[in-house]
Amino acid sequence: MSHRGPLTAVITTVLGVTLGGLLVWRVYRTKRRRLLSVQKVADPVEALCPAEKEVKAVETLDTPPPPPQHPPEEELKAVESQTTQPTDPFRIPSPEQLLTVNPVTVSSEEEWLQTWPLMQKELAVFPVLGIDCEWVSVKGRSSSVSLLQMATYSGLCVLVRLLAFRSGQQSFPLSLMEVLRDPHVLKVGVGCYEDGKRLTRDYGLSLSCTVDLRYLALRQRQVAVSNGLSLKSLAEDLLNVSLDKSLELRCSDWEAERLTLQQITYAARDAQVSIALFLHLLGLDSAPGPQCSSESSYSELASRCQGLLDVSFRGRGDSEDKEGEKRRRTRTTPTFESPESGDQQVPDPRKNNKRKPLGVGYSARKSPLYDNCFLHAPDGQPLCTCDKKKAKWYLDKGIGVLQSEEPFVVRLLFEPSGRPDSQQDYYLTARENLCVVCGKADSYIRKNIVPHEYRRHFPTEMKDHNSHDILLLCTCCHAASNVHDGFLKQRLANEFSAPQGCEEGVRQLEDSDRRRVRSAARALLTAGDALPEPRRHELQDVIRGFLQSNEEQQLTEEQLTEEQLQQAAELEIRIFNEAYVPHGLKVVRALADRGLQGLMELERRWRQHFLKAMQPRHLPPLWAVDHNHRKFLRKYGEDLPIKLN
Repeated sequence: MSHRGPLTAVITTVLGVTLGGLLVWRVYRTKRRRLLSVQKVADPVEALCPAEKEVKAVETLDTPPPPPQHPPEEELKAVESQTTQPTDPFRIPSPEQLLTVNPVTVSSEEEWLQTWPLMQKELAVFPVLGIDCEWVSVKGRSSSVSLLQMATYSGLCVLVRLLAFRSGQQSFPLSLMEVLRDPHVLKVGVGCYEDGKRLTRDYGLSLSCTVDLRYLALRQRQVAVSNGLSLKSLAEDLLNVSLDKSLELRCSDWEAERLTLQQITYAARDAQVSIALFLHLLGLDSAPGPQCSSESSYSELASRCQGLLDVSFRGRGDSEDKEGEKRRRTRTTPTFESPESGDQQVPDPRKNNKRKPLGVGYSARKSPLYDNCFLHAPDGQPLCTCDKKKAKWYLDKGIGVLQSEEPFVVRLLFEPSGRPDSQQDYYLTARENLCVVCGKADSYIRKNIVPHEYRRHFPTEMKDHNSHDILLLCTCCHAASNVHDGFLKQRLANEFSAPQGCEEGVRQLEDSDRRRVRSAARALLTAGDALPEPRRHELQDVIRGFLQSNEEQQLTEEQLTEEQLQQAAELEIRIFNEAYVPHGLKVVRALADRGLQGLMELERRWRQHFLKAMQPRHLPPLWAVDHNHRKFLRKYGEDLPIKLN
C-alpha cells in the first residue's frame, strides 16, 4: 500500500482549515468596520451614557487641546443656538452606569470651553447638576476651595481645578459663572448651600438654586435615616453604593500639580452620587424622561423641591453631614503628624471620632405609653382605654370593680359624665407601642402632632381628650419630623405676620442706653483714677444723666457716690418687649377670629402636614385629620365664643 494517500489527505485538511479561518476572519473584520461606522454617526443623546466616549477621548490627551478657531463668545453663541431645538425623550442611566463615566479635569479656560458644549447640551435636556467642593487644610486652617465638581444626569463629571484661577491668574470662563448662578439649573448635593458660600467668599462665584439632598431625603421618607444623613450614608441606604471616605483621601493634597487616580475618582463620585441620589429621591432613575423643553422640565423639578431652594441645612441631631466631615480637617484639638499627610491637620486616631446618628439627644421613654386597659360603664358599655395606673386608681378609691385581668377591665360604679357616640370610637381601640412611621418597637417618644405652642392657647373645649394628637415616634423619626415642622411654622409665620426669633418675636430686649450706663459704671469702678480726666468726666455724665431721668433729682458731680456707681454697675439691661406676642398665640388669635372653624382648620392642617411629610405606615385605627370636628360643631355650634388661654 502506498504512503502518498494519507499524506495527501493531511495536507488537504490543513489547507482547508487555513482557508476557512481566513474567510471567517475577513467576514468578522468587515462587520466590525460597519458597526463602528454606525456608532460614529449615532446621536450621543440616544446613547445610555452620551458623555462617555468624548470624556475618554479628552482624558487621553497628553497635551492641552488646541485653542478654538473662533473667539469664546462666538463659540458659546453657536452652541446655544444649537441647543434651543426641542430634545428627544431621554433615558436616565442607573447609578451603576452613571458611576462608570470617567471624569474630565479642567485647569484652564480653553479646556473648559472644550467640555462646555457637551455639558450645555445635557443641561438643556435635564437642568440639574450634582455639586461638590474640596479644599485643603494647613495647620488646622482651611484654605480656599481647590476643586469644584459638577456632574450631569448622564454621569458626565467636570472637575474644575480652581487653583489656576486664584488671585486673578486666569479669568473664570463666562459660561462657568453663568451656569453656577443660573436660576433655572438646580444644583444638588450634601452641604451644597455651604459650598456656595465658600465659592462666593473665595472667588466671588455665585451659586444659586441649590437643593440640599438631606432635606429631600427627609421629605421623601423612602428609607430610614438612622445611620445619618451624610453623603456616604445616603448612598449606602438609597443606592447601595459604597463611597471611600478614608482619611487619606479626604485630607489629601487637592492642590497637587497632578491629582492621583484615586483623588479624581473620589472627587467625581461625590458629584455623580449626588445627581444619582436626586434622581432616585424623585423616582426618576428608572423612568424615561418626558419630551419637554428645559424651562418646563425645570418648573416641574422646582415644584417638587418647593421650600428647599437655597436653604441651609439645620437638622437637629444630624452630626454626620458633609460639613461635619470637612470640619474634621480644620478642628483645633490635638493632632498628630503623619508622613503621608504632610503638614495637614488630621484628627487624633486615639480619640473616638465616631459621629452621632440622627436622633441622638432625644430622651426616649423608659416604659410603654399604652397599657390598653379598659373602663366600662355600670351597664357594661365600653367607655375608653386608659393606662393601668389610672385604672387602679378607680379600684383604690372604691368607685370601680375589677371585671377582668386580661385584658385589664374596670367597671365603674357611677354614671360617667359622657359616653362614646358609637362603638367605632378612636378611644375604644387598643394601640401598639411602636413608632407610627417606621414601626420600630423600642426607643420611642411622644410626638405632639399639633405643637404645644399652638395647642396651649386653644379654648378648654378643644383641649379635653386630645390624646388623638399624641403619637409615638422613634427618636430618629421624631428628629426628622421636627425638621419638617419647622417648614410649616415658617409658612404660618409668613401668613399671619407672626415672626419667630426676630425683635418683634422676642420677649425681652436689650436696652442700649442701660448697657452704656452699666459699662460706664464698671469702667469707673475698675479703673478709677487711672482713667484720663476728660474720659472720667464723660463717663460720670452718662451715669448722672441716667440717674436724673429715673430718680427725677438734680445731681452734682460731688453727689455721685460709690453706692450710686455700684447701683449703676448692677443695672439690669434687658427690658420687657411690650410689642411681644408669642408666635403660637398670634397664629391662634388670627384663626380664632373665624370662630371654631378657624381653629379646627389649624388642627386639620397640622395633621395633614404630618401625614404628607412623614407618611406613617402604622397609625392607630380610626385616626383621622378631622377627628372630633363634627362632635365640636354638634355640641357647641359654629358660633361658640372663643376664649383663648
